[in-house]
Amino acid sequence: MDKKITINSLELENVKRIKAVTITPTEKGLNIIGGNNRQGKTSVLDSIAWALGGENFRPSKPTREGSTIPPYLKIQLSNGIVVERKGKNSSLKVTDPSGKKAGQTLLDDFIEKLALNLPKFMNSSNKEKANILLQIIGVGEQLAQYEMQEKELYQERLTVGRIADQKKKYAKEQIYYADVPDDLISPQDLINQQQEILAKNGENQRKRERVHQIEYQVSTLEQEYASLMKQIEAKKMELDKAREDLSIAKMDALDLIDQSTDELEKNLADIEETNRKVRANLDKQKAEEDAKQYDEQYDSLTVKIENVRKQKMDLLNHADLPLPGLSVEDGELTYNGNKWDGMSGSDQLKVSTAIVRKLNPKCGFVLLDKLEQMDLDTLNDFGQWLENEGLQAIATRVSTGDECSIIIEDGMVKQVQEEVKEQPKWKAGEF
Repeated sequence: MDKKITINSLELENVKRIKAVTITPTEKGLNIIGGNNRQGKTSVLDSIAWALGGENFRPSKPTREGSTIPPYLKIQLSNGIVVERKGKNSSLKVTDPSGKKAGQTLLDDFIEKLALNLPKFMNSSNKEKANILLQIIGVGEQLAQYEMQEKELYQERLTVGRIADQKKKYAKEQIYYADVPDDLISPQDLINQQQEILAKNGENQRKRERVHQIEYQVSTLEQEYASLMKQIEAKKMELDKAREDLSIAKMDALDLIDQSTDELEKNLADIEETNRKVRANLDKQKAEEDAKQYDEQYDSLTVKIENVRKQKMDLLNHADLPLPGLSVEDGELTYNGNKWDGMSGSDQLKVSTAIVRKLNPKCGFVLLDKLEQMDLDTLNDFGQWLENEGLQAIATRVSTGDECSIIIEDGMVKQVQEEVKEQPKWKAGEF
């Protein structure tokens, strides 16, 4: 990859709050422009952004208040290109190392717009940060498909889970009767059984009546036998025959037992109540089975969701991420497992700088405003990371401490300002 382009030097005059500032930043690491409020620190960053970013970055009031001389901006880049804005209209002049003139198009090739305004990226929403990262690594569309699939499966599983809970609750509320059969009772079966018993009992009764008939016959014949001695032989034969029939009839009727229809009659009377209980048990079993099926469906959807999530992670793990540990989870940017609001200030700066660098790898610098929100340990950690990555950052901080590379006071570098007071070199209206 070609060497990243950084800022070698810059000269600024009469821009916003700046009177005259010349800065030679270090090639890599953190360059902090310090000073109190309203001294011109942010004006330096705005001037760089205007010089390199084009008319979209032009301040609404570019000329320093009270000055009659138009702004002058000159930036020397590490690739030898010189960028100037001067004159009444602050026209852009871009000169390459061979002396050829060019315009904004040449700068746009290696100047990343977000590098000129890193806080814009840092202040964007978590979703916007994640989308920028996905655009960079080229997996946004595929990841969006996975997330849509995951969302649909999640909603389906949510619905199934709710139905399963309803089914379980419904099944639990159903009454269960332990003293009834598993299947519904048929009234016709009981009637048929009753008719069979009645028919059997009728046959038994006929056999009993036959016994009585024969007994009567025997009695009559015995009387006739006694009174009709003359006919004794004939009657004796008839008697013997009757006695034999009686013996047979008694043998047939000896072991007969009548069956009771009380139980069947009771069952017929209770059949509706019994069947109501059976139906209740069947309803409860059906509800439990439904709940079980929805539980199984819920578990199946959970497996599918986990598979989709694994595909998402595999996609991101194999992507060319701008910083180890970066990822996108639930549509939000994460670094080492932390979302944006869980990252340290140093990590937020690292992530933002790495992503902006990836947007245009040729651009080797970023501009940062208001680093007074960071403690010294955070600044040192971020500065060390910049040096290791070979990146340059030009930042502002409300401070006059040793962490500052230069101090801006009243629109000038403080050391130069003191020299000016000792040996005035400026005339009224000139810089």
